[in-house]
Amino acid sequence: MATLDFAFWSAVGGYADQEGEMADIYDAHIAQVQMLEELGWHSYFVIEHQNSPMIGRITAPTVFLTAVARATSRIRIGAMMWQLPFYHPMRLAQEVAMLDHLSRGRVEFGTGIGVHEHEFIRWGVNFYERAALSEEVLDLVKRAWTEDEVTHNGKYFTFDEALPKPKPFQKPYPPIWAAVHSDPAIEFAARNNYHVAQNLDVDDVVAEKFDLYRKKWTEAKHEGSMPRVFLMRQVHVAETDEKAHEEARQFIASREGGAVPVGGGPVGNTRIGWGSHPRGMGSDSERFDDKRRGEVMVSARESYEFNLEQGLAIVGSPETVIKKLQEGQAKIGYDIFCTNHDIGKMPSDMVNNSIQLFGKEVIPAFEGTLGSGTAKVA
Repeated sequence: MATLDFAFWSAVGGYADQEGEMADIYDAHIAQVQMLEELGWHSYFVIEHQNSPMIGRITAPTVFLTAVARATSRIRIGAMMWQLPFYHPMRLAQEVAMLDHLSRGRVEFGTGIGVHEHEFIRWGVNFYERAALSEEVLDLVKRAWTEDEVTHNGKYFTFDEALPKPKPFQKPYPPIWAAVHSDPAIEFAARNNYHVAQNLDVDDVVAEKFDLYRKKWTEAKHEGSMPRVFLMRQVHVAETDEKAHEEARQFIASREGGAVPVGGGPVGNTRIGWGSHPRGMGSDSERFDDKRRGEVMVSARESYEFNLEQGLAIVGSPETVIKKLQEGQAKIGYDIFCTNHDIGKMPSDMVNNSIQLFGKEVIPAFEGTLGSGTAKVA
């Protein structure tokens, strides 16, 4: 069995606490990361969203992660993702480099272009140019991290002898992750030797996409070892399988306790809404990959069993979860598994019990002599 590390995905308040004071929510989640560090998680990730009342607590991930960095000492930290089209590249490069120093080299730099059209409309950013814009931003961030001066005349940015400081603590720079879904995005990540992350497709499709990544990476003839592969899933652990399913069923594929679907919620009630298409991705919603993913999301909202059968959620006792992780790793080949315990409107005591059981009983089953090591369970 290959090595396996565990990351943690946090919605920082998510759907369960929409009325709480933000200062209290941030403090609670910083304390949570301290607990995760003691329980053995390898890394901690948040996700950036703009213009999103339901999941818009992390609009400035570098600021929040700086507070996390100063409250911890070992766990690696990052955003999956920083939304590249919304950034000035020199400012982003300098802020993340400062975070890398303040954490003493614990940053994981997750990058992506964003998928929700309304976020772009509200800021006057061209949704359909987001990939090209992001590519230029990322190229300039890497140059800012490795060159003493940056002179650039591009489609979106112009710099005349910019002098970006500081350079990152990690050399030449923090690990770069690409949050990928489409085949072109996967091929882009492979060509550029970036680590890759996925979270939305069913297991069979994820396995195909990661195989494509490994194929394209090999064809690119990069030096060194292959980058890492990351998969995020909803996870709920309880003392027994029966209890775990009884609890999770209330919040996975639940209209009352689940997450607000794209097209609904407070965004759906605004003048701009989710944009020009009910699926929230403009005309991209009709692309094959995105249309198929939309169908998956509909099924996931309607059927608890569908989530379990297709690998979108892992639910059970610690023993069952260990077995499911081993099966998924053998099929898909991930070496970082990211757990999302904050499911829909699940109450905090239920979430915390799941986290404690995962940390105390699941993670040790995969501990070895190197990193998180090889799995002890046959």
